[in-house]
Amino acid sequence: MRVLLVDDEVELVSTLAERLEMRGITATWVSDYRAALEAVEKEAFDIGLLDVRLPEMNGLDLKRLIEARQPGMKFIFLTGHGSEEDFKACSAESGREYYLIKPVQIEVLMAKLNEIFQEQGDQ
Repeated sequence: MRVLLVDDEVELVSTLAERLEMRGITATWVSDYRAALEAVEKEAFDIGLLDVRLPEMNGLDLKRLIEARQPGMKFIFLTGHGSEEDFKACSAESGREYYLIKPVQIEVLMAKLNEIFQEQGDQ
């Protein structure tokens, strides 16, 4: 499983990537939308973990740009704000409730990743 993590909180995203790697998941992290687009041009990912509120571009808009480059990629959204509007927008966009509230608990993230990865295998 290859995961792209995009969050402007460098300490958070680098730590999450490290913890995923310790669990056998290939994780690439970036801190802005430009680097995310460069990453998806260079390599294929199964799942994107996107911050809802990035500087210069929100996570939902970034998701659309990534999907144009890698159709079929699945997404989990992160939010530190936990607003109902964020959750509704993420759920409507993803078709499922794939969002997590920061700070992310690694066990919860692993469960979501495994759920999505198994669904991909069933299709």
